[in-house]
Amino acid sequence: MDPEFIDTLVIPNDTKIVFLIMDGLGGLPMDGRDQTELEAARTPNLDQLARKSVCGLLDPIGYGVTPGSGPAHFALFGYDPIKNNIGRGILEAAGIDFPMTERDLLIRLNFATIDKNGVVVDRRAGRIDNETNKRICRKLQDSIKKLSDVEVIFEPVREHRALLALRGGDLREEIQETDPQKTGLPFLPPDALVPEAEGTATLLKELVDKAREVLSDEAKANMLLLRGYSRYRRYPSLKERFGLNALAIANYPMYRGIARLLGMVIGPLPQTIEEEFKALSEHYREYDFFFVHVKPTDSRGEDGNFEAKVKVIEEVDALVPLVTDLNPDVLVVTGDHSTPAALASHSWHPLPVILYSTTCRPDRVERFSERDCVYGGIGRMPMVHLMGLALAHARRLEKFGA
Repeated sequence: MDPEFIDTLVIPNDTKIVFLIMDGLGGLPMDGRDQTELEAARTPNLDQLARKSVCGLLDPIGYGVTPGSGPAHFALFGYDPIKNNIGRGILEAAGIDFPMTERDLLIRLNFATIDKNGVVVDRRAGRIDNETNKRICRKLQDSIKKLSDVEVIFEPVREHRALLALRGGDLREEIQETDPQKTGLPFLPPDALVPEAEGTATLLKELVDKAREVLSDEAKANMLLLRGYSRYRRYPSLKERFGLNALAIANYPMYRGIARLLGMVIGPLPQTIEEEFKALSEHYREYDFFFVHVKPTDSRGEDGNFEAKVKVIEEVDALVPLVTDLNPDVLVVTGDHSTPAALASHSWHPLPVILYSTTCRPDRVERFSERDCVYGGIGRMPMVHLMGLALAHARRLEKFGA
C-alpha cells in the first residue's frame, strides 16, 4: 500500500498521540552475553506497558537495508523513506534553523582526526566539546570565505558535527562522501558521481585541501569529513497530511531539523532525558501529536558501550510513568533503527515496537524486547506504515469504500 493513501482517509479528532523514540534502540548480544542491550536492561514499566499493548517488529527501510537517521525518521512519520530520501546536510541546517535558500548546497561535516598519511584515526575527533567546535568553525570561516564565485559558510552544530553551506553557482548533490565510515582507512576524495557534478567536485577538493591546511595544528579535529550533500526542498507537513498539531521534543539538532522540515513546532531545548519528559507534560494540553526523541541510546551504541546503553534504556523506563500518567489515546514506543554496541554502528536489524491504545488488541507479549516482540500481534511490518496504524487507533481515519 502506498503510504500516502492514508492521507485520503484522515478525519478530524481531538485524540492525542505520543511517539517515544529511543534512537538506535535495537541491539545484539555482545562479549559472550546472550541478551541484547534492551533484554539486559531492567524495564518494569515498559514490560507492563507491553503486556496491555500490541507489539511487533519494524523494518525502517527494507530487509537487510541499514538506514541512516534521516530516512528512518521519515519512515516513522509516514513518509516513504526511499521516495523522500534526503541528504543529511539539509537536516543539520534545519536543526540549527539555518536560513536556507534554493541556491545552497548543504553538507554535514564531521570533524575527525587523521594521521600524517591521511588515514582516519577517529571519525568523531574524540567527540570534541561544543566550544571547540565553535572555535574551529570560526577558524575555518576566517580562512575560507569564498571559492571562485561561491560563498562558503561554516556553522557549528554540536560536538564533532558542523554544517557547510556553499551558496551560488550550479551546485550538484551527486558527490562522493569523504567519510570512509571506518577508522584505519584514508579519507575519500569528493569525486563527482555524474559528469554534471564535476565542477562542484573540483570546488570541494579545493575546499578540503585548504581546510586540511587550516586545521593542521589541531590535536584532534585536524580534518573534516563531508557527508549528506543536499539541496533544499519542501515537504508536506504533518498538519497538511494528517491534520496533526505536532510538537517535537528533541535535544539533538538533526532531529529538531527533521521535525522542522515536517512542520512540527520545535519545543524548548532540553538538556537531559528527564527534562524531555517534563516538557511533554508541560505542553501536553497544547498539541495532539508529540515526538519525544532520546538520543543517548544511539550514541552509546555507536561508542560500542553495551553497559552504558543499558543504563540509558533503564533511565527511560523509570520515566515512562510521566507519559502513561497523561493517558494518551495512543502511545508508541520504538526506535528509528538499531545501533548495536557489538557493531558500534547502525545496522539492518528490525526494531521492537509497542503500540498502546484502548482500541488495540493486546497480544501475548510479556516483555519489551527484540526476542519477545517477534511474537507480537503487529508482526513484522515496514516502519512507514506505523503512522497509519497510530492514526487508526486514534480514530483519525475513516472507513475506506462503501
